[in-house]
Amino acid sequence: MKNIFRALLAGWGAKKIGGGKCGCIGTIIVFIILYVLLGPVFNLF
Repeated sequence: MKNIFRALLAGWGAKKIGGGKCGCIGTIIVFIILYVLLGPVFNLF
């Protein structure tokens, strides 16, 4: 369940940050970065 919530948060953040400015590749890169950075946050819970 944590991974689903983590992916949803990363997807929402990627859409907000890289949605219209960077294009598709930029959004994917931002998603990967956010997904990796959210890993330690969700390990605390």
